[in-house]
Amino acid sequence: MSVGFVAVQWSRHKRVYDSVAIGGVLAYLGVFVFTHKLIEPVDRATSDEIVVMRALGSCAIILLHVILCIGPLARFFPVLLPVLSNRRHLGVLTFLIALAHGVLSLVYYHGFGNVDPLNSLLSTAPGITEVRTFPFQLLGLAALVIMFLLAATSHDVWLSVLSPRVWKGLHMLVYLAYALVVAHVAFGAVRGTVSLIPGVLLSLGVLSVCGLHIAGALRESRDDRGKAADEQGWLDAGACESFTPARAKTVCTPEGERIAIFNHNGAFHAVHNVCKHQGGPLGEGKIIDGCITCPWHGWQYKPEDGCSPPPFTEQVRTYSVRIVAGRVQVQAAAQQPEPGKADPNDQALEVRHG
Repeated sequence: MSVGFVAVQWSRHKRVYDSVAIGGVLAYLGVFVFTHKLIEPVDRATSDEIVVMRALGSCAIILLHVILCIGPLARFFPVLLPVLSNRRHLGVLTFLIALAHGVLSLVYYHGFGNVDPLNSLLSTAPGITEVRTFPFQLLGLAALVIMFLLAATSHDVWLSVLSPRVWKGLHMLVYLAYALVVAHVAFGAVRGTVSLIPGVLLSLGVLSVCGLHIAGALRESRDDRGKAADEQGWLDAGACESFTPARAKTVCTPEGERIAIFNHNGAFHAVHNVCKHQGGPLGEGKIIDGCITCPWHGWQYKPEDGCSPPPFTEQVRTYSVRIVAGRVQVQAAAQQPEPGKADPNDQALEVRHG
């Protein structure tokens, strides 16, 4: 979706984003292979096929860590939102790299027998009763199948087929794929080396993913502490001066529902914080071309009525807003008000727009 409300397949921004990502991947692979050949003793040289396998595998798991970390990181550092908004591109790229790693490994280790490679892998996998013989290759294959499913359904057309809730639930399988990849590496590359470096790096990666998600959850829990409403159901959102133009502050109702309040052209508008696309936090976005723009994938809504601009038909709930003695207040109950208007029946109101 573009800012001009025209459906696009590939914008200049996306081309630049993908070019940087692909360029970074190629640079990493080149540096990995070159460094490996440079520091490895000649008398114990690893075959080129194995070096490339390691390069592809390590690149895929690094990208998977980036994909899982960028969500909580973007909450703390909004400058990373452009990376988050195109995270699906990184997901597809990660799958393609993992696929190349898997195919090369399959052919190299199972491609020279009397049985086709896939059947060879499935029929000759060792038992799971011992760590030494644990079938780590099957773990990688299972992760690759999940990553294929996520990449194949990454286009928005699947939202209309599956519904946003089902689509989001499906793509939460990325965490299962991550667990399988970690186990695949732990029982494979880490187990098969005497160096502590791979194990330490893998552990740091897992700690980073878990730590960032815990930190994000704690922040979410803090933000979800509902404010107490007055007898008429109004919630205090802060002083007018505390609102940044074109940006939002979020408040939470006693029932735990988040409301995003935007300061736009000197008036205040309140909408439900959850985007209709994939549940993105509208309050972390900003107003672009007169529309609230979701920071995740750019879906837009008019702040006055919560409706997406034509030809789109999505709509988020809106809430009444008023200013009392220089402070912004929002009605906890959703409705379709005239945003930012003072209540003429309340003599205590001081109408003031930030």
